[in-house]
Amino acid sequence: MKNRTMIRALLLLILLFVGFSLSYADQNAEGNWLGTLSFSGTELRVVFKIVKSPEGKLTATMDSPDQGAKDIPVDEVVFQNGHLSLSLKAIAGGFEGDMKDDLTIEGQWSQGGMSLPLTLKRTDKVPEAARPQEPKPPYPYDEKEVVYENKKAGIELAGTLTLPKSGGPFPVVLLITGSGPEDRNETVFGHRPFLVLADYLTRRGIAVLRVDDRGVGKSTGSYAKATTEDFAGDVLAGVEYLKSLKEINPKQIGLLGHSEGGIIAPMVATKSPDVSFIVLMAGTGLTGEQILYLQSALIEKASGTSDEVIARDRKLKEQMFAVVKENQDSASIDKKLRLVLNDAIAKMSDKEKQDMGYSPEMVDMTIKQMLSPWLRFFLTYDPKPALMKVKCPVLAINGEKDMQVPPKENLPAIEEALKSGGNKDYTVKELPGLNHLFQTATTGSPTEYAKIEETISPAALTIIGDWIVGHTRGKK
Repeated sequence: MKNRTMIRALLLLILLFVGFSLSYADQNAEGNWLGTLSFSGTELRVVFKIVKSPEGKLTATMDSPDQGAKDIPVDEVVFQNGHLSLSLKAIAGGFEGDMKDDLTIEGQWSQGGMSLPLTLKRTDKVPEAARPQEPKPPYPYDEKEVVYENKKAGIELAGTLTLPKSGGPFPVVLLITGSGPEDRNETVFGHRPFLVLADYLTRRGIAVLRVDDRGVGKSTGSYAKATTEDFAGDVLAGVEYLKSLKEINPKQIGLLGHSEGGIIAPMVATKSPDVSFIVLMAGTGLTGEQILYLQSALIEKASGTSDEVIARDRKLKEQMFAVVKENQDSASIDKKLRLVLNDAIAKMSDKEKQDMGYSPEMVDMTIKQMLSPWLRFFLTYDPKPALMKVKCPVLAINGEKDMQVPPKENLPAIEEALKSGGNKDYTVKELPGLNHLFQTATTGSPTEYAKIEETISPAALTIIGDWIVGHTRGKK
């Protein structure tokens, strides 16, 4: 590192002496700047669009093409002596970098306690993610904005209800999102899978309700304080709402859950006799702790992490999860987790710390996540007892290349639970070549999600649609 710094200094001196240096007065930050953030095996492109007002003030917005986010406001833009500083309060992020020439700015992106290297390149073309499956209006069905109450939680849930033009009252599917604060379309990496799914099913004569998670979009309440069990309560409120609609057949209310939604659907089905069928897309059959171990190992392996580092990370997770499971007091958990994390970090090389984006703020953020009600519930929740109580028809599907909810471990566990509970109508399928989002994938790694133009495999849509139609058509 010292040699590299000396070389840079020597090159700068040479440029100064021969007169080829780019003076700060000549440098210009206006324009579009494209860079790629790399972390945890994932790559995300970011674009900063910097413009100068007639008064000479710089302003900017940021796009994240791979997440489908555009024109995020940059609150502060400072460019002095070749140094660019950007601050984005909406996402608690920022960039600090130095202009190397008129085409390149090298620096660091910081967000949520993490610091990552980011090199920006001037570009004439701002990239946009192609999503050919997304439907465009006008639609051959009716679409309604709806709001209903979860009275027990004291919150309102907002969503979109799509209804076929004729033939009602209709069977209906309530869509349940995966983990993390999700909008009604389950927007992720520029894809809107629930929009595509709702469009497909409604065109086949099935009404669909998709809803913003509590605390997201137009729904009220706090996502950060909620657990999977709380989200199940929100779904129960959705079932009650659907029963009240004249357009809906109250005897044909189904649930479709993706990922964590595949945990929630069986929970709700055991509590409501009004649920007539459930579809589990990458639902789990193992505890959250088991899922996290499998998920981490598969994703790390795919990103080229050595077996030694994977084993070390597994041991660290085991220590952290043990602290969370064995203690109830948040202050005690915080203290013990800091000891575990700081001890692990002290044993890392400087390069390892740099690769993981280490900072004291990152430790704080990790501990905050470990203390969240959601994670503390998820770690120990076993979905098998609920699955054993489900008596309505079940379709459980997983992608063969799913690295987040591995099918080889989860599908057999789901099937065994349904069989043990005496369920007489269930279908369990592993779908070849598909990832966690049910896209046609090469490796299944999350790094591919944004790069794949397909939102949901047509084969997966057909399997889901045929199964639902087969379990609702002609039934009253």
